[in-house]
Amino acid sequence: MLKQSLDSIDLNILRILQDDAAISNVILARKVGLSPSPCLRRVQLLEERGIIRRRVTLLDPPAVGLGMNVFVQVTLEKQTERTLAQFERKIMEYPEVLECYLMTGEADYLLRVVLNDMESFERFVVDRLTRIAGVARVRSSFAMKQVKYTTRLPL
Repeated sequence: MLKQSLDSIDLNILRILQDDAAISNVILARKVGLSPSPCLRRVQLLEERGIIRRRVTLLDPPAVGLGMNVFVQVTLEKQTERTLAQFERKIMEYPEVLECYLMTGEADYLLRVVLNDMESFERFVVDRLTRIAGVARVRSSFAMKQVKYTTRLPL
């Protein structure tokens, strides 16, 4: 569904839910100017159309012992369809990889990896990442400080 097919009430619902997915339907309805039943139906339609993919709880990584945020560039030996698919399947198995992007430029993939310490990162690289068939080079950058982080899309 394109943004053009979302009316102002839909967009307002999405803005509010991005900030607080646990908001009650009654409060959400009041905030968007609807009664609860039509508001709930709109939310259900947004979910059915895939605009709302899922609702999650965001955790504070350092509070749960995951204070190391690493950006990893991975270059493959060759970029065949089979090699790319094999790499992507394997990366999906690793819970410490929060994000993975197929890139243009020097590296084939950019990963965002969260771990608790340097030893964990070393094990991840040596025992997992470099053992994926076709991986030619791994380059890492360690985040010193998170300046901005949001999951809120600019609607």
